[in-house]
Amino acid sequence: MQAEIITIGDEILIGQIVDTNSAFIATELNNIGVSVYQITSVQDDKSHILQAFQEAENNADIIIITGGLGPTKDDITKNTIAEYFNDTLIQNDSVLKNIEAMWEKYIKEPLSQINIDQALVPSKAQVLMNLYGSAPGMWIETNGKVFVSLPGVPFEMKALLMKEVLPRIKSKFKLPFILHRTILTYGLGESKISNRIESWEDALPDYMKLAYLPNLGRVRLRLSAKGINKDQIISEMERQINTLLPQIKDIFFGFEEEGSIEQSIANILTNKGKTLAIAESCTGGKIAKLITANSGASAFFKGSVVSYATESKIEILNIEQSLIDKYSVVSPEVAEAMAKSVRKLFNTDYGISTTGNAGPTKGDSNAEVGTVCIAIATIDQVYSETFYLGNHRTKVINKAVNKSFEMLKKELLKN
Repeated sequence: MQAEIITIGDEILIGQIVDTNSAFIATELNNIGVSVYQITSVQDDKSHILQAFQEAENNADIIIITGGLGPTKDDITKNTIAEYFNDTLIQNDSVLKNIEAMWEKYIKEPLSQINIDQALVPSKAQVLMNLYGSAPGMWIETNGKVFVSLPGVPFEMKALLMKEVLPRIKSKFKLPFILHRTILTYGLGESKISNRIESWEDALPDYMKLAYLPNLGRVRLRLSAKGINKDQIISEMERQINTLLPQIKDIFFGFEEEGSIEQSIANILTNKGKTLAIAESCTGGKIAKLITANSGASAFFKGSVVSYATESKIEILNIEQSLIDKYSVVSPEVAEAMAKSVRKLFNTDYGISTTGNAGPTKGDSNAEVGTVCIAIATIDQVYSETFYLGNHRTKVINKAVNKSFEMLKKELLKN
């Protein structure tokens, strides 16, 4: 079962907004066994939209369209759908009543004609009532294919997809079972991983495939399977993973379905009743931001210091000027002193620190651009590692964040 997603709107193509709708729709379709063949973005142009509809009908069984259903003249999706299906627009009384109720409750002004016209829908369409907005969704069947048009406003689209569209798809089509398991690895590049597990990958059954998803110091390995026999797929997936894990045990950090590495760290610290503090220089607070993005972080995370300037390392973390003068601000010695100091400052079980030169200039240190020192302090010891992470500022910072999480989780798993 194949689907195509079409997003309509010049605002996507000029980069004014990011198309998050397609990612949400694709995820939810995949969860019910529908594979997305293609995602297409088109401008607010009738001929372009009509061409996209025809190509999608040739490619897919289900075509889901978002955007272009507003009341203004630039929103042409509804009229174009009517033209594509050689149809006419008619007023739907239920939609009009929904619009009138919204205006009475929220707008408290008379309805204008352009708002009334939002109750016009193609006569061949089944209306999907939008309880959060004035533009209805539409479901049209033709030649064994299904076209679904949804508003582009994300919360309106999501509600209609979950409450109206997915249940209808599951009722109409016999769907296969799709299963994904994504393995998180840190510390080895995709080519080296591929060489290591080549024999295992070559022996995968035909209905199962592996994808490599690299991202700055970490690689996700997504194992996917699709078929009718759900029990067989689940069993074989488990068997294949159990065969794979011993081959990558040194770089394995968990499964994405169980949460991110920072969520895993949070779970370990919470379960152990341990606490963490962070001192960041080159990473600029990004480690703390990711840690606190998960609810419940206050149970283990006591605070952080973004000691970006050398002065703040001296004045807030009490790093000795002589240590900086002797070893440089970007050095294992200073990183270790930062980790020890922040752990003491917040009275925690663990402290982690970063200091580095992300570029493009060397700043207060003579260390080469891309040099990052990361240290971990515990009650009993402090240690550090030095990394050379390239010369692209953003990549250096993100790699340093990932390396910090990698080191911290390894430390937490020691006991």
